[in-house]
Amino acid sequence: MGPIIAIIVLLVVILMIVVSCIKIVPQAHAVVVERLGGYLDTWSVGLHFKTPFIDRIAKRVNLKEQVVDFPPQPVITKDNVTMQIDTVVYFQITDPKLFAYGVENPIMAIENLTATTLRNIIGDLELDETLTSRETINTKMRASLDVATDPWGIKVNRVELKNIIPPQAIQDAMEKQMKAERERREAILKAEGEKKSTILVAEGKKESAILDAEAEKQAAILRAEARKEATIREAEGQAEAILKIQQANADGLRFLKEAQPDAGVLQLKSLEAFAKAADGKATKIIIPSEIQGVAGLAKSVVEIASEK
Repeated sequence: MGPIIAIIVLLVVILMIVVSCIKIVPQAHAVVVERLGGYLDTWSVGLHFKTPFIDRIAKRVNLKEQVVDFPPQPVITKDNVTMQIDTVVYFQITDPKLFAYGVENPIMAIENLTATTLRNIIGDLELDETLTSRETINTKMRASLDVATDPWGIKVNRVELKNIIPPQAIQDAMEKQMKAERERREAILKAEGEKKSTILVAEGKKESAILDAEAEKQAAILRAEARKEATIREAEGQAEAILKIQQANADGLRFLKEAQPDAGVLQLKSLEAFAKAADGKATKIIIPSEIQGVAGLAKSVVEIASEK
């Protein structure tokens, strides 16, 4: 019974050792393996088996892009202004072997290297350039850190200046300057608004005057058209009246001609015409010879009638 228990225990121990030697590497990770204290291999994603007792996992490496936010670092500008700048570094491990054996503490190494590089770059810039050249500083720092961290198996993808904190006195001066700039812009906007308002009022008056002139012009045209129309109608009325008078005279003559009057009727008509002529305001009247006899006869008749 005792040997059987010993065999079972031995099998269990062997099974546990075999299971412990089976390793699965997940996605975006790598494993550095050593054999008898020396580098053996770098395991990538998948199932792996290590030799018991002589192989060991030296380091597990995360291959994802990582972000490190470093605390503010004191730096001095070219014009001797001390300010605090904190940076954010985005990096990725590209070679697990170099990362495992290149430097003892990679994050601390990157932090110190970032601070040193930042001081070198800011030392060549004045305060105003530092505040307005963030993109240039980021590019220079990324290039310098990428070259310096390459032997460690690290690639620096981006470097961002998170905050630039100048001394309090400079902050106060900048705040006053910004306030003055805002007031200046407000005054400019107010003046431009008043100018536009004045222009709009003037344009309104101009438009109103133009409309009034157009209205007066149209009224004058209409009045002239009305007078013209009235004159035309009056002339047409007079012409029509004259035409009717002439037509009546023509009709009278035609009727007289058609009646074929004798000499006495003609003399009587002549006498009526003479009477109408004499009724006028003329001081001299020339009596045709044809009706002088008729006039004398009429006078005699009038005298005889008076005696009776």
